[in-house]
Amino acid sequence: MIQATRPGKYALTLNSPVMTASGTMGFANAYSNLINIEKIGAYVTNPMTLEPWSPATGTRVVPMDAGILMHTGLPNAGLSKTIKEFKPIWRDMPVPIIAHLVATSPEHIQRAVERIDREETLMAIELGLNDDITWEEAQGLVKAAVDIAEKPILVRLPVYDAYEIASAVADSGAASLVVAAPPRGTARDPRSGKLVSGRVYSPIVKPLVLRLVEVLAQRLQDIPIIGAGGIHSTQDARDYLEAGAVAVQVDSVTWVKPKMLERIARDLGGSLVTRKADAFPDEWHPDMGDTEFRQLFSDSPNE
Repeated sequence: MIQATRPGKYALTLNSPVMTASGTMGFANAYSNLINIEKIGAYVTNPMTLEPWSPATGTRVVPMDAGILMHTGLPNAGLSKTIKEFKPIWRDMPVPIIAHLVATSPEHIQRAVERIDREETLMAIELGLNDDITWEEAQGLVKAAVDIAEKPILVRLPVYDAYEIASAVADSGAASLVVAAPPRGTARDPRSGKLVSGRVYSPIVKPLVLRLVEVLAQRLQDIPIIGAGGIHSTQDARDYLEAGAVAVQVDSVTWVKPKMLERIARDLGGSLVTRKADAFPDEWHPDMGDTEFRQLFSDSPNE
């Protein structure tokens, strides 16, 4: 079992150190036909806000040489409507559900935390901070959530000023730190010719965030750190664990290689089958797990 938060009455433990990243796989079951969800450790929802938010206007996705820049506006129907719609699905999902809550104001955070605390299908809250937030503002927002929350509060840090903010929110009682949110950037839209701002999803993000994880894991040894950013392979995920993270969140690779999330989870969970030297092509594939392997050879006359 993976201890993903600080010890406590409602501490979050996971069967796998691999989870989804907020904003990647919707609010619940969008990828249920492509991925075996039970193989991952937890499912983090798309961002939610107390009141409804509308989608961004204009260009939302800008392709880049190595990745994409995305600007969505974090559309959602508001906390109460979202919970009402997806609660039946969350109840049947085989992994813990973590609600990603956008940090807006202390008042909104406390009202949202009170609502989430009453929802048994949600096991924890991930608080997403704005990129231009100061450490004082971050400290106040996290304290507002921690003061009334029963469920553990994970805090997803922005890349910028992460060092100062991490210490502040850890001192405010955060249960764990998610390092980090996709960085913001600007790129020119080839269709409109205009400069567009948004979040950068790319393998190049990994070296930047990996350094943050390594330094913060050394500085803040009393709080679990979850690595997130640019994970596109099993080795990428393992690098985060070696740098000091207790778990990882996988984001944009799921959009182009949906099975990679499950493969990373199987690999870090020790349930991938290694190819035997004499195996035929139809007896093994890179994503094969223990269960599939046993089913394939259960009726073998040589067993």
